[in-house]
Amino acid sequence: MTSQHESAPALPEKHYLSGAWSPQDWLLTKDHKRIGILYLVGISIFFALGGLMAVLIRMELATPSGDLMPADVYNRVFTMHGVLMVFFFLIPSIPAVLGNFLLPIMIGAKDLAFPKINLLSWYIYMIGGAMTFYGLLVGGIDTGWTFYTPLSSGYATGPVLTVAVGVFIAGFSSILTGLNFIVTIHRMRAPGLTWFRLPLFVWGHYATSIIQILGTPVVAITILLVGAERLFHIGVFDPKIGGDPILFQHLFWFYSHPAVYIMILPSMGVVSEIIAAFSRKKVFGYKFVAFASIGIAVLGFLVWGHHMFTSGQSLYAGAVFSFITMLVAVPSAIKVFNWTATLYKGAIAWDTPLLYALGFIGLFTIGGLTGVMLGTLGFDLHVHDTYFVVAHFHYVMVGGAILGFLGGLHYWWPKITGKLYNEFWSKISAGIIFIGFNLTFFPQFILGYLGMPRRYHSYPEEFQVLNILSSAGASILGIGFVIPVIYLLASLANKRYAGNNPWGAVGLEWQIPSPPPTENFETPPVVTDEPYTYPQPDEKEAPVGV
Repeated sequence: MTSQHESAPALPEKHYLSGAWSPQDWLLTKDHKRIGILYLVGISIFFALGGLMAVLIRMELATPSGDLMPADVYNRVFTMHGVLMVFFFLIPSIPAVLGNFLLPIMIGAKDLAFPKINLLSWYIYMIGGAMTFYGLLVGGIDTGWTFYTPLSSGYATGPVLTVAVGVFIAGFSSILTGLNFIVTIHRMRAPGLTWFRLPLFVWGHYATSIIQILGTPVVAITILLVGAERLFHIGVFDPKIGGDPILFQHLFWFYSHPAVYIMILPSMGVVSEIIAAFSRKKVFGYKFVAFASIGIAVLGFLVWGHHMFTSGQSLYAGAVFSFITMLVAVPSAIKVFNWTATLYKGAIAWDTPLLYALGFIGLFTIGGLTGVMLGTLGFDLHVHDTYFVVAHFHYVMVGGAILGFLGGLHYWWPKITGKLYNEFWSKISAGIIFIGFNLTFFPQFILGYLGMPRRYHSYPEEFQVLNILSSAGASILGIGFVIPVIYLLASLANKRYAGNNPWGAVGLEWQIPSPPPTENFETPPVVTDEPYTYPQPDEKEAPVGV
């Protein structure tokens, strides 16, 4: 991959994958690395299912007449797309897979603080996902992924309770994972690994875990109340029986806006690691980037009302939420500017992980700027519930969370498997994903500004050209997602061994064999260096080519 490869590397004799491979050994494992692999399999399944729903959505919207499926079926398709992608892929993807696998190694621990609870969290996640998928099989629901009341609590058709219970159960997986990470980071760091020597990947997961612990119980109780109203007709949200539907929006968005940062903060941690490794420099303003993660987590709980500008809340409340929305952009901007400063005059290596990191920075910046636009009361009133919101959401989620996940997966794949993937095809797929994504979602900004509402299966004919562009882009994006599956799986069968540190990166995870031993470290490491201390060339040395 790069010129930093070790000579004639080979797999170690014993590692976490070299043990028994019976179903019992995997399904009862307490090894955080194997549990991370189990999560990778699980989220891949749900990503494929959610992607299939996206294909159906874009096929329907290729023509204005709504001729592929009736409106009620279309409602079920976009609902299940949102539910599967948000609750079963985006939220758990990086923490459950890369966080599980890497966080203990990065802090010099042999495992997470509660290995049995870690395995339990995977089972809870899969049970919740199975219940949700069962709801899809028996007809699906038509509430939208936000489960807005009183539709969801009284009038929606289909197995609403089944899907709601599935999401409710999956929330406990998120809570347990966050608890495990917080305790592990506090209590199990290697000697010498002070808070300001922690990798920024760990800081990102620490901030994420705070949100998981504090926010997830709120949405869990909210879903429970929806079920109680639907089953027992208790007047909580339905105004016909004494409830308040706006209460649901407050409770739902109090969790669901911080949940955006559950999806984004781990990606930001991944990008920090990649930027440092491929620019051969210490992250510029390390402490500012670290504190920015905590700032995002805190401020994220204070902006939920910007989803409700059209709900009838007071202008005073709207102005306050608008101001805080502008404020929450500051720590995100700090990260983007500091990453850019880190790249400046760095010894850049244009490998695949860096391409994903740069794609993340560009697309997340567009998502963030359009988020500020939506935080402005006047503009939000114009584009609320239009495709402008859909485009903004996907620039943050797909352009941010998924590109961060793919960047991290490519960066640590040699560590996870001990094998190298095909660098040519990995770069091609990164380019295809970037092009396909922009072709898919940028036209939706224009559609939304022109007034096309989201969640409609038919639309005026003048919007067809932009919708065809979007559907064509989705096809390209789908190809970009399939290619990595092929070459990453193919890499498992080849004999291109990665060695311990194919990128020449710093960090405890790169000081142990690839794949890692079951116990991670034979002896506890002692940390004496500051984070991201890369050897710098002699400043007096003439540049190459001079």
